[in-house]
Amino acid sequence: MPEEGSVGKYVDPFIGTGFHGHTFPGATTPFGMVQLSPDTRTSGWDACGGYYDADKEIWGFSHTHLSGTGIGDYGDVLVMPFTGKMGIGSGTPNRPDYSYRSAYDKKNQVASPGYYSVLLDRYQVKVELSATPRVGMHRYTFPQCEEAGIVIDLKHSLQNRQTLEASIEVVNDHEIRGWRHVKGWAPNRRIHFHAVFSKPFVAELYSDDALLTGVRANGKQIKAKLKFATSQNEQVLLKVGISAVDMNGAKGNLMTEITDWDFDRIVETARSQWEKQLRSIRVSGGSEDQRRIFYTALYHSSISPNIASDVDGRYRGMNQKIHQDSTYTNHTVFSLWDTFRAQHPLYTIIDPERDQQWIRSLLRKYDEGGILPMWDLASNYTGCMIGYHAVPVIVDAYTKGLRDFDVKKAMDAVVFSSIYDDQKPIPYHTEDVKRDLMPKAKLYNATERFIPADQELKSVSKALEFAYNDWAIATMAKGVGREDIAMEYHTRAKRYREYFDKETGFMRGKKRDGTWVTPFTPTDSNHNLGEYTEGNAWQWTWFAPHDVPGLIELFGGKDSFAKKLNELFTTDSTLTGEEISGDITGLIGQYAHGNEPSHHIAYLFNWVEQPWRTQEIVQKIMTDFYKATPGGIIGNEDCGQMSAWFILSSMGLYQVAPGDPRFSLGAPLFTEARIPLKSGKTFVVKKKNEAKHHLYVQKVTLNGKPLTVPFIDYAEIMSGAELIFEMGAQKTVFWKQP
Repeated sequence: MPEEGSVGKYVDPFIGTGFHGHTFPGATTPFGMVQLSPDTRTSGWDACGGYYDADKEIWGFSHTHLSGTGIGDYGDVLVMPFTGKMGIGSGTPNRPDYSYRSAYDKKNQVASPGYYSVLLDRYQVKVELSATPRVGMHRYTFPQCEEAGIVIDLKHSLQNRQTLEASIEVVNDHEIRGWRHVKGWAPNRRIHFHAVFSKPFVAELYSDDALLTGVRANGKQIKAKLKFATSQNEQVLLKVGISAVDMNGAKGNLMTEITDWDFDRIVETARSQWEKQLRSIRVSGGSEDQRRIFYTALYHSSISPNIASDVDGRYRGMNQKIHQDSTYTNHTVFSLWDTFRAQHPLYTIIDPERDQQWIRSLLRKYDEGGILPMWDLASNYTGCMIGYHAVPVIVDAYTKGLRDFDVKKAMDAVVFSSIYDDQKPIPYHTEDVKRDLMPKAKLYNATERFIPADQELKSVSKALEFAYNDWAIATMAKGVGREDIAMEYHTRAKRYREYFDKETGFMRGKKRDGTWVTPFTPTDSNHNLGEYTEGNAWQWTWFAPHDVPGLIELFGGKDSFAKKLNELFTTDSTLTGEEISGDITGLIGQYAHGNEPSHHIAYLFNWVEQPWRTQEIVQKIMTDFYKATPGGIIGNEDCGQMSAWFILSSMGLYQVAPGDPRFSLGAPLFTEARIPLKSGKTFVVKKKNEAKHHLYVQKVTLNGKPLTVPFIDYAEIMSGAELIFEMGAQKTVFWKQP
């Protein structure tokens, strides 16, 4: 049985803050609006989470962060305590006296779910941070100082995004509020704050680092220095509410969620919320590091999508208008190109209502903006990545019987996503299709039935993802009785075949005249400037998860497919090309676990009766590419996807094609995993006959009966099944064992 007691003790928020994990270590709550965390850099790829493990200085503590993304934004409402004479400028490494940044020692830094603490060497101020869903709470322990205080910086942002306009206003000697309008990855973003101090301050307001007079400052580079004297070990507390709606919304969030100055109570409440979230899965066995990796992965998969509604039900919609609905919770940060693969399937098991809540948010965005988003950030269509992966999220829920949303609207929305441009609002999705509103890739796919590589970048990757998305549309259409749509999209789903070159055994770019793009080297990567998105032919050839038998047929049968699939994992790992994508990390041969297109591939051996290769490779990935260290995530965490892969795989499961409710089997990492289901039943996975050399599955039983296929259905999981893997040293086709 899983051990009793706290599981939150296993979470290490510093995992993923090194290498290119891009996570942050600060305080947040499950799916909260606030992520209050230290910022140690603002530019470069490894500034995406604000904090990087190798850095030695902290710039301050801002209230919004993205977890593990490959593009940066946010870093709003930076706060920094200080003592003594201190410049208000941004500073440089050569002139740290001009800024308010401070060095720190990692041995004086602590992070746990809902709590972060550090000692600032320059000021000898102890910083403690916690959060409620919409409010950040700070506790600063100061030394004795005649001139101390706190800076609030509205210029600061991650990736140095452009502040179009900002304002700050002193309300009284305990309160200050403000807002800013930012153009960045989210091109039209607004953030508002209201802050309350436990101690009176004297305010100085600055614009472009110049001291102003009065109680209000407007401009593009707005800061406030709030000064007071402190006694030895005096604690000054600060509460900061935020809102995308307005300053009154920020104040309402603050006054509702934190009604006193009991910092320890806020920490304990946040920890309790995390404990409840983390207990959605209980594991036993494995090493302490493996449990640390597992529960940190569950933590990371529970940060986004973020709540984006105020306590009064107001929120900023995709049309940038303010809406109010007390029966609805808006969400944002949908990294769908990543999370459709494992995070959403995970939540269909551990919290189906939350997954349906997210779908209701996606459909509301369809209402307000005209189309389902590809990558929604702060009610903005960022147009990031490819495909239309809100579709499999919706269809996967539908096929699993999770339908607490408007199914008719969802059907219309998924079809519409296959046609129109999902990079910007289209406020007329009820009108007839207009060709000039179709992006080129979708236009070519509709009219020429393939995407010419000499007309469109990333043509192969887009086409393969379109085919999978179209299969999902056909699946839902058949379910709701729309046979016309089902037939059309079933045909479209087969178009992945157009890109397979039997001579080389790879998916390749095809020019408009029907000839292959040459020269061709399968190890070539040109980031997003060639035929493949963040990968190469080796990694993308396997993306037909909806039709693995059809893909096997293209290769000439199971033997040829298995040979090529094994070659993927055993060939030389050298990458070639003019601009090799930095996303290609975690290599086993040419398999790249550090980026999402590879995530399903190891499970394909089950279709060719070589399950032992799935078991070997998945175990190697879990062991080599997930570590209990800051560099312990082999690529961008990507809002929970990298972690969700580990969670499912460590239980011996992975859903290769969301929309098909079958989970492909690997081998469990832990002796036992238990998921308490919302129905009151429990799904249990057990591993028997454990030994270091027992790498292979000998037999799998479901409720005592041997499985005759290497899959388990979602309905079987949710019935409260007991799944037992019997391990051994022999390589077997376990479902054919006597």
